[in-house]
Amino acid sequence: MSDLQVREPFVRIVKRDQAPLSKHISVRALAILLALVLDALFIFFVTGLNPFSVYFVMFKGTFGTATRFSWAMRDLVTLLLIGIALAPAFKMKFWNIGAEGQVLMGGLLTALVMVYWGEKLPGPVLYLVMLLTSIAVGAIWGLIPAFFKAKWKTNETLFTLMMNYVATSFVACAVNILRGQASSLGKLNMATQIGWFPKLFGQRYNINILVVLILTFLMFFYLKYTKHGFEISVVGESENTARYAGINVGMVIMRTMAISGAICGLCGFLLVCGRDQTISTNTAGGNGFTAIIVAWLAKFNTFYMALIAFLLIFLQKGAGEIASAYGLNDFAASIITGVILFCILGSEFFINYRLIFRSSKEGKNDGERG
Repeated sequence: MSDLQVREPFVRIVKRDQAPLSKHISVRALAILLALVLDALFIFFVTGLNPFSVYFVMFKGTFGTATRFSWAMRDLVTLLLIGIALAPAFKMKFWNIGAEGQVLMGGLLTALVMVYWGEKLPGPVLYLVMLLTSIAVGAIWGLIPAFFKAKWKTNETLFTLMMNYVATSFVACAVNILRGQASSLGKLNMATQIGWFPKLFGQRYNINILVVLILTFLMFFYLKYTKHGFEISVVGESENTARYAGINVGMVIMRTMAISGAICGLCGFLLVCGRDQTISTNTAGGNGFTAIIVAWLAKFNTFYMALIAFLLIFLQKGAGEIASAYGLNDFAASIITGVILFCILGSEFFINYRLIFRSSKEGKNDGERG
């Protein structure tokens, strides 16, 4: 009978109930510390450089000058805004992988209005039309996969991902039309600067920073304290429970994705008017995918998103500075930042789960039975 007795495994993985905030902070701090140690070993043994010097150069890449820090803030708010857009959809467990396309469509409509109506509309009206059209097309681009999901249970991950390629094709076609015989599109309305944001404290993109700061607070309040936010949470936990509670699940899915897409469309508007003053297939710059990490790691808390977005931008700027300062190729710089990201992402396991090892007494008993 002893041979048939089920033995306890050496280690078991058990899900934690709810880790306190102190646990989140300590585990992530240890993960970053481990990453720095691993990076130091890589830097010293592979590149032959002084790890402390490399870390200082990374720091200088973001904080070296006021201009560099300003550029970091410019890029941070773009990433943060898309993370804010994804938060309600992800909290509902609707995996919106289409933020890149939704941003592109918002930027495309902004660019078209800027070019074709720029000289026909008064300034305030032009900005309003660009704003509304970008939000509307973003909402529609998010609503399409949500409608199919609500009606026919289609796979939203594949649907939203494929719509990125459709949006990219639309933008590529429009860019070819707008540039005409020129080799590239360049800045829109370069001579008149019609449709460009006015400078605020010396920079046009400071308006972007202000808008995103306001939306960070609004989305936090929306998800935490409103009826809609509560419905999103319930649907995310269990659609059956939501239906039992009288919640129209299909309506919540479509409404939430319309909001998510609308904010992405707004991001396209801010990028074209406040940062780039042009449109291209690279306007979103891959932030639609990077923001997935931001939203997920922050557990949909917009204030945590700001911290995580800043960390990612810091790593991105630092990697670029390392490559230029030491003549390293992009792969070496990417390994340094990749190790840090890997450790941070891996720390999520230890936040959500714990390892239970078989006790030594039980192990000794197993040996005796053997």
